[in-house]
Amino acid sequence: HVQLVESGGGSVQAGGSLRLSCAASGLSDNSHCMGWFRQVPGKEHEAVCTIDTDGSIWYADSVNGRFTISKDSTDSTLYLQMNSLRPEDSAVYTCAAELGWCTADYFTDTRDFNYWGQGTQVTVS
Repeated sequence: HVQLVESGGGSVQAGGSLRLSCAASGLSDNSHCMGWFRQVPGKEHEAVCTIDTDGSIWYADSVNGRFTISKDSTDSTLYLQMNSLRPEDSAVYTCAAELGWCTADYFTDTRDFNYWGQGTQVTVS
């Protein structure tokens, strides 16, 4: 049974940094992909970045060079380090996971993931 719980959201001024965490259970014994998505009211979820079991990573162009996705050695926590934040980064950020064979480059759509956290708000002003 996969469970995902995010933490670390909040408010920050433009140019600042935040680190999000996603506590995951039910993944460590399986091949899987994990990712961060974000959504603003009235718009669809946007893929931010993904990472697979082998550690390959994909970033959306809008965050490449500013955000860093990582996970701990036991695959129990996923992180998103967000630097040089901009007002347009404001959104609800949600972590997602999918079991089985997958590669970060190809798993970049909400339809690729079956497990989702509850989301955490990030506001940049």
